[in-house]
Amino acid sequence: MKYFIVTYGCQMNVHESEKIAGILENLGYECGETREEADIIVFNTCAIREGAEDRVFGNVGNLKKLKKKNKNLIIAVCGCMTQKSQTAQKLLNTFPFVDIVIGTFNLTKLGYYIEAVKKGRQLEVLEEGDIDESLPYKRTSGENAWINIMQGCNNFCTYCIVPYVRGREKSRKAENILKEIKEVLKEGKYKKITLLGQNVNSYGKDIEGGLSFAELLSEICKLDGDFTVSFMTSHPKDLTDELIETIAREEKLEKSIHLPAQSGNNRILKMMNRNYTREKYLDIINKIRAAIPNCRITSDFIVGFPTETEEEFLDTYSLVEEVKYDSIFAFIYSPREGTVASQMDGQIDEAIKRDRVNRLLNLEKKLQKEEA
Repeated sequence: MKYFIVTYGCQMNVHESEKIAGILENLGYECGETREEADIIVFNTCAIREGAEDRVFGNVGNLKKLKKKNKNLIIAVCGCMTQKSQTAQKLLNTFPFVDIVIGTFNLTKLGYYIEAVKKGRQLEVLEEGDIDESLPYKRTSGENAWINIMQGCNNFCTYCIVPYVRGREKSRKAENILKEIKEVLKEGKYKKITLLGQNVNSYGKDIEGGLSFAELLSEICKLDGDFTVSFMTSHPKDLTDELIETIAREEKLEKSIHLPAQSGNNRILKMMNRNYTREKYLDIINKIRAAIPNCRITSDFIVGFPTETEEEFLDTYSLVEEVKYDSIFAFIYSPREGTVASQMDGQIDEAIKRDRVNRLLNLEKKLQKEEA
């Protein structure tokens, strides 16, 4: 029996696909090279932007012919997109040949769902669950080992669907994280540990008497072995002086911080519910550069947020000019059903959004040439 996994979205999804592979291999499946030879096909989906959902619907639809040829083929769709009940129902209504639709909290029971489908059931399961420490992994990222330290997000940025599909923040216990890293390092083939969370800076806040994120990093760096540690993603409002000092001090920590700004204009930042100002963000950047002169700093930006004026976009443009990031990711604002921003008046014309994102990316290219 063979499986084929299609992964969309962020590094968290890549890591969760490693969990899916581990579960399937425990059931006796082997990794297949193509969809055509697979006995089970799993789509691990993303809900951050509309385009990712469109691609999932298109690719799932293309499996109808395979399902006709192989009645025993199991098709499962999971992840952030399907955690939204309306999208999950639309998927089942559009493609009744899909066997399993599960959300982000139900991967632990994937083996049970597969056995249920073999007995003739179609399953849609979207309830919330806890972090399962017992899941196997099939790590697929070479010398890099993804380590999930928390799940969920409490920030509720008005444009973002993540808190609705990933739930509230839940941190793993530090002892379980350290145990997993020790086991990874014992294998001898992993030289990089990458810690994952929707907002790693708020790690431990939900555990009474638990370690802070900076303290967790220090404990990881005490472990024996020749390895480096990185993490993603940081929220500026939770990036502490303690964390900056820890990155500067610990040799095993990569001197790199991904710090999404999203906008350079204070009114737009407030509408986004980002809970910091342009001035506060620049203060953090200055602290990083003073403590870690060689630090690589990258960022994310959203252009065309509802009601954004040309002058407000130029504030974002000037922030990129001022900071001179090592690299940026710039995205056109995409309304996500269920978020506050999707209901806001003043949605921006697509042509204007495309023009702004192209100007921002061209600025980045220009700045990088000047630095080269």
